[in-house]
Amino acid sequence: MTTDLAAPPPETDRPAVLRDPLQPHLPEGMHPVERSYAWVLRLRQMATWIPLFIGALVLDNFAFEGQPFRGLATAVVGIVGLAAIIFVPQRIYRRLGYLLGEKMLRIVRGWLFHVDTIVPFVRVQHIDVARGPLDKLLGTASLIVHTAGTHNSIVTLPGLSPERAGEMRDTIRATIKTDWQ
Repeated sequence: MTTDLAAPPPETDRPAVLRDPLQPHLPEGMHPVERSYAWVLRLRQMATWIPLFIGALVLDNFAFEGQPFRGLATAVVGIVGLAAIIFVPQRIYRRLGYLLGEKMLRIVRGWLFHVDTIVPFVRVQHIDVARGPLDKLLGTASLIVHTAGTHNSIVTLPGLSPERAGEMRDTIRATIKTDWQ
């Protein structure tokens, strides 16, 4: 049996579609997290990069005084930090989604490293809904699922609305079988 490697690809009737760079980039059927979660991520990036920028400024003004490369550390940290604050949160947000099935929770995340996690409800020990200060400020919450086992026994789904996180917690809790039921 021979195959024709030079055969043209089959024609499709679908036109090429350009993706909106601000819309989630998730597998079919997955639900995106809340849009305000991108701002939670952005504020966390700021909390990291602003002190680094101040440190670079201090370093440039005191350690490199009179040197020809004075200001280089501030410029590099400022440019990299600004890029991280603007672009990284949006990329993380676009690639974080979930699917709540009848017997499992699927969470897909990843920009550089793709992780597809499936949590069967029969393995769930308990469920938490957590909200930090930034979550409260921007109206998001995290669903934390604790499973039986030791390695990767805690699965977190951030960026949900508090109402949706509570609904998911209640749905999962209703399916969990306990020793006394």
